[in-house]
Amino acid sequence: MAEVRKFTKRLSKPGTAAELRQSVSEAVRSSLLLEKTKVIEPLDYENVVQQRKAQIYSDPLRDLLMFPMEDVSISVIGRQQRTVQSTVPEDAQRKAQSLFVRECIKTYHSDWHVVNYKYEEYSGDFRMLPCKSFRPEKIPNHIFEIDEDVEKDEDSSSLCSQKGGIIKQGWLYKANVNSTITVTMKVFKRRYFYLTQLPDGSYILNSYKDEKISKESKGCIFLDACIDVVQCPKMRRYAFELKMLDKYSHYLAAESEQEMEEWLVTLKKIIQINTESLVQERKDTVESVPDDDSSSQGKSENILESLERSMHPELMKYGRETEQLNKLSRNDGRQNLFSFDSEVQRLDFSGIEPDVKPFEEKCTRRFLVNCRDLTFNVLAHICDRSEGAPTNVEPFFISLALFDVKNNCKISADFHVDLNPPSVREMLLDSSTQATADSHPKGTSTNEHLIHGIPESHLRYIKQGVFSVANPHAEIFLVARVEKVLQGSITHCVDPYIKNSDPGKVPDKTAQKVHKLAKQVCSRLGQYRMPFAWAARPVFKDSQGTLDLDGKFSPLYKQDSGKLSSEDLLKLLAEFRKPEKTKLQVIPGHLNVTIECIPLEFSNCVTASYIPIKPFEKGHENITVEVEEFVPDVAKYRYPFTIYKNRLYVYPLHLKYDSQKTFAKARNIVVCMEFKDSDEADAQALKCIYGKPGGPVLTANAYAIVLHHNQSPEFYDEIKIELPIHLHQKHHLLFTFYHVSCEINTKASMKKQDSIETPVGFAWLPLLKDGRIITFEQHLPVSANLPPGYLSPGDMESRRQPSVDVKWVDGAKPLLKIKIHLESTIYTQDLHLHKFFQCCQLVQAGAQEVPGELVKYLKCLHAMESQVMIQFLPVILTQLFRVLTNVSQEDEVAVNCTMVLLHIVSKCHEEGLDHYLRSFIKYGFRAERPSASHVKTTHEILAIAMATVLKQSADFLAINKLLKYSWFFFEALAKSMAMYLLEENKIKLPRAQRFPESYHRVLQSLLLALIPHVTIRYSEIPEESRSVSFSLANFLKRCLTFMDRGFIFNLINDYVSGFGRKDPKILVEFKFEFLQTICNHEHYIPLNLPMIFAKPKLQRVQDVNLEYNLTDEYCRHHFLVGMLLRETALALQDNYEIRFTAITVLKNLLIKHAFDNRYQHKNQQAKIAQLYLPLAALLLENIQRVAGRDTLYSCTAMSNSASREEFLCNFTSPSNRSGLIVENDTGYGTALPNGHSMKREDSKGSLSSEGATGSPDQCNTGENSRRSSTRSNVSHHSRLDQYEIRSLLMCYLYVIKMVSEDTLLAYWNKISPHELINVLVLLEVCLFHFRYAGKRNIARVHDAWLSKHVGVDRKSQTMPALRSRAGLMQARLQHLTSLESSFTLNHNAGTSEADIVHQALLEGNTATEVSLTVLDTISFFIQCFKNQLLNNDGHNPLMKKVFDIHLAFLKNGQSEAALKHVFASLRAFISKFPSAFFKGRVTMCAALCYEVLKCCTSKLASTRNEASALLYLLMRNNFEFTKRKTFLRTHLQIIIAVSQLIADVALNGGSRFQESLFIINNFANSDRPMKICFVPGNCFPLRSQRFDQENPYCAYGYRSNERTREGP
Repeated sequence: MAEVRKFTKRLSKPGTAAELRQSVSEAVRSSLLLEKTKVIEPLDYENVVQQRKAQIYSDPLRDLLMFPMEDVSISVIGRQQRTVQSTVPEDAQRKAQSLFVRECIKTYHSDWHVVNYKYEEYSGDFRMLPCKSFRPEKIPNHIFEIDEDVEKDEDSSSLCSQKGGIIKQGWLYKANVNSTITVTMKVFKRRYFYLTQLPDGSYILNSYKDEKISKESKGCIFLDACIDVVQCPKMRRYAFELKMLDKYSHYLAAESEQEMEEWLVTLKKIIQINTESLVQERKDTVESVPDDDSSSQGKSENILESLERSMHPELMKYGRETEQLNKLSRNDGRQNLFSFDSEVQRLDFSGIEPDVKPFEEKCTRRFLVNCRDLTFNVLAHICDRSEGAPTNVEPFFISLALFDVKNNCKISADFHVDLNPPSVREMLLDSSTQATADSHPKGTSTNEHLIHGIPESHLRYIKQGVFSVANPHAEIFLVARVEKVLQGSITHCVDPYIKNSDPGKVPDKTAQKVHKLAKQVCSRLGQYRMPFAWAARPVFKDSQGTLDLDGKFSPLYKQDSGKLSSEDLLKLLAEFRKPEKTKLQVIPGHLNVTIECIPLEFSNCVTASYIPIKPFEKGHENITVEVEEFVPDVAKYRYPFTIYKNRLYVYPLHLKYDSQKTFAKARNIVVCMEFKDSDEADAQALKCIYGKPGGPVLTANAYAIVLHHNQSPEFYDEIKIELPIHLHQKHHLLFTFYHVSCEINTKASMKKQDSIETPVGFAWLPLLKDGRIITFEQHLPVSANLPPGYLSPGDMESRRQPSVDVKWVDGAKPLLKIKIHLESTIYTQDLHLHKFFQCCQLVQAGAQEVPGELVKYLKCLHAMESQVMIQFLPVILTQLFRVLTNVSQEDEVAVNCTMVLLHIVSKCHEEGLDHYLRSFIKYGFRAERPSASHVKTTHEILAIAMATVLKQSADFLAINKLLKYSWFFFEALAKSMAMYLLEENKIKLPRAQRFPESYHRVLQSLLLALIPHVTIRYSEIPEESRSVSFSLANFLKRCLTFMDRGFIFNLINDYVSGFGRKDPKILVEFKFEFLQTICNHEHYIPLNLPMIFAKPKLQRVQDVNLEYNLTDEYCRHHFLVGMLLRETALALQDNYEIRFTAITVLKNLLIKHAFDNRYQHKNQQAKIAQLYLPLAALLLENIQRVAGRDTLYSCTAMSNSASREEFLCNFTSPSNRSGLIVENDTGYGTALPNGHSMKREDSKGSLSSEGATGSPDQCNTGENSRRSSTRSNVSHHSRLDQYEIRSLLMCYLYVIKMVSEDTLLAYWNKISPHELINVLVLLEVCLFHFRYAGKRNIARVHDAWLSKHVGVDRKSQTMPALRSRAGLMQARLQHLTSLESSFTLNHNAGTSEADIVHQALLEGNTATEVSLTVLDTISFFIQCFKNQLLNNDGHNPLMKKVFDIHLAFLKNGQSEAALKHVFASLRAFISKFPSAFFKGRVTMCAALCYEVLKCCTSKLASTRNEASALLYLLMRNNFEFTKRKTFLRTHLQIIIAVSQLIADVALNGGSRFQESLFIINNFANSDRPMKICFVPGNCFPLRSQRFDQENPYCAYGYRSNERTREGP
């Protein structure tokens, strides 16, 4: 670290911030000279595009070179509202006078303005692409030999289940023939025989020890060589003899005469069929032979033409094969290699941010309260008709509300319900007639009056309410208060109900008596209420919001006149669950109110202001109302307001009148509240108070409950007021106190209504104080009179010296206690916010501004309450951006605006509410148009302010916040820029003219101010540094869409150049995150200009200008991809974490290209792949780390100036060593069972430990230092692990697969011979690293992973590999454990069988696709370099390497599908280069024979058939190559290979091998040219060899032939 950060040593100890900045700057500059990478200036993009306009437009792939038209647009999205009509009143904007109110109203009904990026779906990671079909719908299930059952012998699946199947089976005795035993002494052994028909129609007789054919066959007899079958009773009873073509016989004996007869009949029938077939073949042969038969001897013929004249259908098919047909066959049903990548399969979306949604009303936990019935025990028929059930004898009224015992507060408004039946309601008509008449003008029908389009009559008796709770928990109660008409004391009124507690047994006389009294009371005092009872029930079962649907209300408790307040009720609820502690008097009765979940299709609901909510049916009477929730004053429960509401809740709490002397009679006191806008004598109250059920929706006054004979009454009433839009100083609440006469007698009933109420005082409260609404608890004095202008004596001073004749009660003491709660989205109670908007209103009005006044109020906004900030977030942010833009004469204003914005942004993040900021930027933010043309734009001013803040080194806290939350400011910059271009129509201008030069300078200044905070302060503030780096990348990515792209390239270059070569891991991560974000631009391909940069005078072919190396010119022309590859090349020289980061970024980008549905045409993909051609050069530079040192040729002995001829002569093939690595380390389908390595000339290498696991950086330990002397010039770099190698090779395979053939050929022609060989080595390495391990090994790898993580000692895995069985097993274990990096298995939860099967499916498909890609490439390579490959009769290093790749296919155990194409390529290869096999050294012929013979023992029938055909065609080619004289070379190499396989115990599956030999023999018999030249019985010498394991001389012929190893 000390070496990395050298500049810190050069820092002086300055005393001022300026000196500190200067010192840091000098230190950085000097250190950059030593540590920074070479800076390559990018091209002037706009200039180049303009100059090459004609070339670009004429290019058929111009979509890859040009940005699309109309890439960016602005759309106006209508604000979605859940109500049928807007919540904002129609004339609200006109009535509003306050700036804050106006801005709030504008916010709630304005539409969203969204900047649309047409191709934004393509601007992220590959996971965000619109085409989600990364994984094929159906993954092919490839068959691999390694997955075939080990215990299962192929005799059962091939020899006994082929065409025709088992013809006959049974026990026979078989003679064991030995030359030392005479015919009469034959030894017979009992064996179980199966007579089976083979695929080509021939027959075979297999013998086994018992009926189980799963075991190895003990011998087989091919019946096509049998000429007769005769009985031989002299040999043994029921014996018979099978006479063969070569005068050899098999002796068999049955157990009974009947069985013998059956076998004889069957065998004779088969011999007859074979004889007829042979006669026909000879006839056909004679007809096809030319007159001069001898002329064909010694004459060669085109092998393909010769095969087409064959009688065998397979040979005829091979004769018609061509390179083009093979290529088309390979392309059929191909898959995208990346589809099977672990990242694509996992498709982890955790890092992708969710879609930003517009502001919407927060959906809290909602439930439905359905009020059904309230009955007491005193019931009667109160109508004249005694029909129906008896009812309550007097009216009762219910109010429901939610109380939170845990937080000790009321959390909802009151829901008033009238459940009285019509007959009971009629008792109140007399008293309510006058009130109803007052509320409706004459000539207007009550039924016709509409409230928001709903008839008022439909809103009078609502019985269903929707409650909502932001913070649900088990201590929330639904409380029901029951009231009745004022009658007297609570005790007196409750008595009749308590005394008659038995339901149904209350005497009718008693009920009628109660009813009669109630009727008199209702007619006189019907509008006054008194408390009667209460009940409660819990709402939730838990804090998750589970409704307690089964809960019921408590009994109805008598209301205690001394415990009416909410505080008293909360105390009672706290003891609710402990009824034994409470001594509450129960009133017998039943309250039927249920809590229900809200149905999905819920309709006909209105808001608390009675605005209908969608869906709403007109004329529907059964309406539900939403009850206002009182959300806690905590920021996390608050949300930005989106609708208009302006309601005030007033609670009269207590009137202390027990010591007043003004009024003689003031006992039954009722409080009447009105809302007025004037204190004049004739001023009328405003009809804005929500009425009770049964009355009008809005009324002019509201009455509180009355306590009988109480001079100091408490109240619990809630009075709900709809406030007007504009409030002024005269708006006030007026409280009038009346003494109510409760006497019920004849005289009293004769009195007028006026005598019921006697005024006993007045109190008032102006609603505004300093322009804000007064809330919370207030204590008011009471006046005995109400003179005009009574509002003037507001404060204590004016009360002492009254200018108005006000007579205060009890010396103007505060006798009335009230509480006010505001629920408004247009008025704020926050002083600082109110003052700020007041100041802004003055500035807008053109008032003379006091210097620094606005800055003062801006600074005060830091003290704003968090919940207020959240609620009015869009309004506040919009105003701040307006001030930032329009009041920008002072830099101090802009900086302070930015600081307030920063404060708000940080607060939102701290509360976890940053999604509201994202919603604002995307939907709500709209850049202000400058008030004058010379005034700077929002984005320019904001960028200047950001740079200023970053340079204020004194305020590090603000700087850190700005870095951490920089995304908000960069997003605002980007949207402001977009809107500026689109709204000012500057988008049509050339990019260089879109923004002024001053803005370019500002962005450059901002970037330079940011860089030190990332590259220097990263260790101090890692999170902030990462955030600003990522945000900057996103911003510059957006700028590439808006601005001069060359200028942005320079900014990107400046930023990346700020990083050094020796930077710590965290800075490298920052750099690659930055590059990844930039490279994810939706038009990344056009930004890289995938075109030819030829000099105008040179009209040469494409390959002359091919850019295939990371040259400076390449990095200039293709800036972004050049920078990414250059940084990746540097990262590969670093430690594992840095390499991993770089490789992942590169691979994910290529995956994105591969799946981008805009570029799926092969020509487009070819052009994209050509951009990444330097990746091949990069891999060639690191080939020793990719392939492993044991697999590579070391060219250190050669001079750099060696010619091509010297190179070809001196070249030592790498595959002599690599062959063993690929074979033995892989070994799953082809490994030698005894673990011995092959005793061949090409087995002199050591086993590779390439697949070893553990930390990839382990080679930095002692082992690495011990080997450093033999390492190449990359010895100081750590080894690449399996994941890194596979990822790099996958990228490489994508490039060579997709790039055009012309480009590939041009690339091969330009590189050196040494590099050309290494290109082939890379292909071989691909086959090795993507080889298929098998299902069993995948499961084993998982077990190894588990054991590794529970502390198993893994030291042995780093030990040198040994040339022994233990060494071989060690190499296999190392490979198995190395596979874990490519797995997608869920190790944490354990691996199921299905997981392993799926992983095997992916691995199998990957291996197959890699094989086909390599096959495509090597086939094209052979086609291009045929002449070079034929040098020296094919005995040259290039040919050797090409041949090694073909052998590698066979050694690495390909899938059945891939092997079909491999064998086709091998057939073409042998036909094309016969001299390499049949002339000169026998190396290639021997190696091919050995591998193909191994395939002849495969458990897969198709592989055996293909291998047999290839072996035959090898001999056939040899025969043609010698001008039809001999194929002795191939024959001898096959014999040698068989001997070696037997010696190596690799020739398992004897019967399978016998079948393969028979298939070869069958080819020979049906091949006309062979029949012309040879007698069929002797045409194929292998026929004479008998593979009968019971014959002790079986292998003798092969071992004796080892003397004949020398070829012709």
